[in-house]
Amino acid sequence: MIDRILKSISLIFHPLLMPILGVSFYFAKSPRFIPNEIISAKLISLFILTIVLPILLYFLLKTLGKVKSIYLESTKERIVPLILNCIVIFLVLQRIITPSQVIELYFFFVGILISTLACLFLAIFKLKASIHMIAVSGLFMFFIALSIHFNININGTLALMSIISGAVATSRLHLNAHTYKELIIGCFVGLFPQLILVNYWL
Repeated sequence: MIDRILKSISLIFHPLLMPILGVSFYFAKSPRFIPNEIISAKLISLFILTIVLPILLYFLLKTLGKVKSIYLESTKERIVPLILNCIVIFLVLQRIITPSQVIELYFFFVGILISTLACLFLAIFKLKASIHMIAVSGLFMFFIALSIHFNININGTLALMSIISGAVATSRLHLNAHTYKELIIGCFVGLFPQLILVNYWL
């Protein structure tokens, strides 16, 4: 039973879902007026680029024998998917989330790109960082920055994010997907780019 719950946590809070969760949260909490048509168009575009496309690319890589499972257990398996993800995020920054439109989301995705590049760099040198922790800690930091930026009380959301972060870390440890060191590295790789980049929009 516990195994199923913890495995479900890893799937529910998969790294692919974190960017669109961040964008959805931003649009829900932003005091700025943004037409619903623009919000819908951006969310649909992001869903296709950051979720559907990576899933299709994963099945292609699996067919070609480049990856064995969705968990990308070895550092060698991670290299090609991370390169492709960097390209996807770059496309998002070029076509969907531009600095002239939504500056906060633009730097959120710049942070995601930096974290992905850092994870790729580590994988090339055969060092593993938890991609789950990179994603959830980056999102957590973005939420904190938004609460300060818009001067809004989202303590409940931040408390929930703390619980989710702990649950994700527990899940990855219980499933023997990562060591404590890999989780800590992942946390820092996800958090610090977002923290540094708030200087450009906060």
